[in-house]
Amino acid sequence: MSNKRSNSFRQAILQGNRRLCSKALLEEKGLNLSQRLIRHVAYETLPREIDRKWYYDSYTCCPPPWFMITVTLLEVAFFLYNGVSLDQFVLQVTHPRYLKNSLVYHPQLRAQAWRYLTYIFMHAGIEHLGLNVVLQLLVGVPLEMVHGATRIGLVYVAGVVAGSLAVSVADMTAPVVGSSGGVYALVSAHLANIVMNWSGMKCQFKLLRMAVALICMSMEFGRAVWLRFHPSAYPPCPHPSFVAHLGGVAVGITLGVVVLRNYEQRLQDQSLWWIFVAMYTVFVLFAVFWNIFAYTLLDLKLPPPP
Repeated sequence: MSNKRSNSFRQAILQGNRRLCSKALLEEKGLNLSQRLIRHVAYETLPREIDRKWYYDSYTCCPPPWFMITVTLLEVAFFLYNGVSLDQFVLQVTHPRYLKNSLVYHPQLRAQAWRYLTYIFMHAGIEHLGLNVVLQLLVGVPLEMVHGATRIGLVYVAGVVAGSLAVSVADMTAPVVGSSGGVYALVSAHLANIVMNWSGMKCQFKLLRMAVALICMSMEFGRAVWLRFHPSAYPPCPHPSFVAHLGGVAVGITLGVVVLRNYEQRLQDQSLWWIFVAMYTVFVLFAVFWNIFAYTLLDLKLPPPP
């Protein structure tokens, strides 16, 4: 018998003993700080007791939740660098040199494909960055601890790309900045998972916490809408679009929900996964062709390059 199989066998025996004594993980006493943290994360993210116990028994913090932490640190670092170079930290987007940065998505420079992803490292101001960082750490890190960097990174990046492509289709003259597409994908998937498994989710104050999360998301979305229609500091180019938020939500309630509902299960075995992957692929292909042909066919007047 291989080591891997024997470890799995021991885990199964331990899991069976737990079920036989019908003792909930929440009732266990004498846990140290790290064990209580792992238990807390399990109850925050998983709706089934068997999955919570399995996660609690098998989690080793190796590797740690490096993806969300790395992305967050990079976003903060780029923001501080831009703040120093522009000598402005509040509403950086109003600075005349802001859009000259090669990371920002700009409709005139849409052929530079990296901008559909790198715009997440540029934020409109400290008020924009602050809320995104808080949501990434409070929601993204626990999700990554449970589901792993690959799955959570997939949902996050899919939300980011969907956000910029949605802007290029629905708000064609506007630039895009900020990581809201990825953040809204994760938060929307998490909230939808809680609602769909309401009776099984045992996190404390879940109704209050959902309300707080929705209020924070609404405030951020409202700020983005207000900024989009506020008179631009550098006409004729408008302020950044808010449509990326909606692209992130669409990814969260489709691909994201399937990922979060299938803990320790192969996504490729889920028919719903392939349906949503196909829908996402069709949208990406449509947006690519739209970017190639629609701007010319519609004879759209775009703002000048920065």
